[in-house]
Amino acid sequence: MSPSPSGGPTHAPPTTELTFRKSSYSSASQDCVEVADLPGEHLVRDTQNRALGTLGFAGPEWSAALGAIRTDQV
Repeated sequence: MSPSPSGGPTHAPPTTELTFRKSSYSSASQDCVEVADLPGEHLVRDTQNRALGTLGFAGPEWSAALGAIRTDQV
């Protein structure tokens, strides 16, 4: 289990059983992250370093993170 940003453990299935997609916030070069959507949780991993694991975000945490990213992109 990987810790979530709030400190609690996630209960996601092994990453080999998940479907990850490239984030629309990734650049065309090397700044790539992938996201897997689960009921009530979103997992994020580095495309270049998948073996390092994932970060899990609960729904409200994910919404806040995306809001911060969108604000920073303007």
